[in-house]
Amino acid sequence: MRGARAMTGLSIEQLAAASGLPIATIETLEADEANGEPHAVLAIKHALEAAGIIFIASGNHDEGGPGVRLKARSAADEGIRPENLNAANDD
Repeated sequence: MRGARAMTGLSIEQLAAASGLPIATIETLEADEANGEPHAVLAIKHALEAAGIIFIASGNHDEGGPGVRLKARSAADEGIRPENLNAANDD
């Protein structure tokens, strides 16, 4: 989830607003996605998809394997590259 958020350039606050969930819920899910409430996980999934994320299932190897991808890249907003993720830009 954090990687998908980084790809879109969304802050935790922006994802919380887009999903209609409290910031604390986003933080908790990013720390331990496996224990999230289904409605919260679905709300975040929809918000990330609206921001341009595609979720790839483990059985779809045509797309490069399981994970998340951007639908399309824009030169104006490429988000934060994974190697640049750190506590300073995690807002």
